Amino acid sequence: MQTRPIRADARRNRDLLVTAAMAVIAEEGPDASLNEIARRAGVGPGTLYRHFPTRDALLAAVSEGRLARLRARADELAEAMPPGEALVAWLRLLVVHAMTDRGLGARMMVAAPSSAGVDCWAMLRDAAERVLGPAQRDGSVRADVEAADLVELAAGIAQGAADAGRAERLLMLTLDGLRLAGGRAEGFSPRS
Repeated sequence: MQTRPIRADARRNRDLLVTAAMAVIAEEGPDASLNEIARRAGVGPGTLYRHFPTRDALLAAVSEGRLARLRARADELAEAMPPGEALVAWLRLLVVHAMTDRGLGARMMVAAPSSAGVDCWAMLRDAAERVLGPAQRDGSVRADVEAADLVELAAGIAQGAADAGRAERLLMLTLDGLRLAGGRAEGFSPRS
């Protein structure tokens, strides 16, 4: 059975809705008004519900886009920097991401992938593995660190930090714990 291609106007409306949802959720959090999202997208509520029959479906689309960008950045950093530096740079991005999502990430992490259509936890682990593996192979990071550890540490920092300065300090302390015993590994500087 063939799937019908999405019409250009339907694709445009969907993109407008996701963009508007990103903005409104950044201001109001994941419980933001769906009517306000539709209004900012310039479409009616019926159009919103045709594309996203549930709030979780809309939140999944927003999360998927944000997480895809984090994964792409992990790849870019891994290619452009030494492994330890790429890991530090990506962890900074992850902490900022978690600090600015206004509870969206936490909500989507507990949503079942089948109900939301997106497995946020798997997407984050995959992105983390893209920078963690090379850093472990070159000896910058302890071998017992797991991708899930990085995601949970970054989420904890974001949740616990009162501001960006405090988040940076907590990240630096965390990075000290990730390094190999015996000092700084080559290419892995917490100030990278």
